[in-house]
Amino acid sequence: MTTPLSYVQTGTGSAWDTYLSQVDRVVPYLGPLAQWQESLRRPKRVLAVDVPIEMDDGSVRHFEGFRVHHNLSRGPGKGGLRIHHDVTLEEIMGLAAWMTIKTAAVNLPFGGAKGGIRADPRQLSIKELERITRRYTSEIAPLIGPAQDIPAPDVNTNSQVMAWMMDTYSMNVGATVTGVVTGKPVHLGGSLGRTRATGRGVFVTGCEAARRIGLQLSGARVAIQGVGNVGFAAAELFAGAGAKIVALQDDVDTVYNPAGMAMTELGHAGVHGRIGTVKSAAPIGREDFWDVDCDILIPAALEGQIDAARAQRLKAKLVLEGANGPTLPAADDVLAERGIVVVPDVICNAGGVIVSYFEWVQDFSSFFWSESEINQRLDNIILSAFLAICATAGRLGVSLRTAAFVVACERVLAARADRGLYP
Repeated sequence: MTTPLSYVQTGTGSAWDTYLSQVDRVVPYLGPLAQWQESLRRPKRVLAVDVPIEMDDGSVRHFEGFRVHHNLSRGPGKGGLRIHHDVTLEEIMGLAAWMTIKTAAVNLPFGGAKGGIRADPRQLSIKELERITRRYTSEIAPLIGPAQDIPAPDVNTNSQVMAWMMDTYSMNVGATVTGVVTGKPVHLGGSLGRTRATGRGVFVTGCEAARRIGLQLSGARVAIQGVGNVGFAAAELFAGAGAKIVALQDDVDTVYNPAGMAMTELGHAGVHGRIGTVKSAAPIGREDFWDVDCDILIPAALEGQIDAARAQRLKAKLVLEGANGPTLPAADDVLAERGIVVVPDVICNAGGVIVSYFEWVQDFSSFFWSESEINQRLDNIILSAFLAICATAGRLGVSLRTAAFVVACERVLAARADRGLYP
């Protein structure tokens, strides 16, 4: 019987709640390994830290930070750092758990981790952002390292933030340790192809999913929520394959053009991070985004975006989860009833962690690959993993999400069972 974690609020619809519901659905398919299921429901390690910094005006402010190790049975922790004003422990726990599933689903030698700082980066100067990053890194330093836990960029963090983290960690240990983070600038041990990797994974899995349901990409209508690295790279690739980008939404604007938007304008929006600059599309209401006529919907923003009510309204044939946890369990049921195929986050957006793995490997050897090699290796790994998940879904008669969890949880729990308990 599961004992609730005393330090976590459940029943709030958090990412952790969603993850637990997904685990509940997969347990019946785990056979003898189900005896270890409790290890999926408990993070291995949770750290909450105070992050005090001096602001530009000389005042001192305190921010709250988290780093969670969910499961390390298959290798060191892997997971991003996000800086957002709504960050909660429950959110970071859920995201860490999804990283456990994601790395196992694509068979990488990693476990799941995640970090967060509750702050609004829009209210911070570049120097304040650097101070908060460096202080946070110092506070979580006992948990991270190339053989322990390797952070990466996530919401509101980028290669510059990773460079600050790498430098801070390196100064504290007295040597340059490039492999402590991934997603770094290329000249500091970063990997070619990393920035577009997550969006590329969405495209590769999306192409195969579209082929399986008989959807031609040429002329297909695509709606994308979130126009950061993931959404923009996916937009470029789908447009390059002949699809039409008909709707976009960011945290400020929502725009729509049923005839499709010009890629030159999308490129400008991608550089400046604002879709309000797209002149070939008309603004629409935020809720109207979920009603647009499209064939492919790509939620690539934050978790919890598609609830049951929105799922009833979607006109898409295919949902590609570029974000982590964008679809709530009740919405999954609605979409299944309506025959809308969902390619789940733990495989769809795994391109980022796959190339992060490549970066980690390259840092260990100090031997770096070309971008074409990176892309070819990424395509091979993510497509092979997706095909295996599709085969499991067909064999068990379950959704792609449940199949991905079956594949991943079997790997995680087999590692847990074979390693045993110490002491």
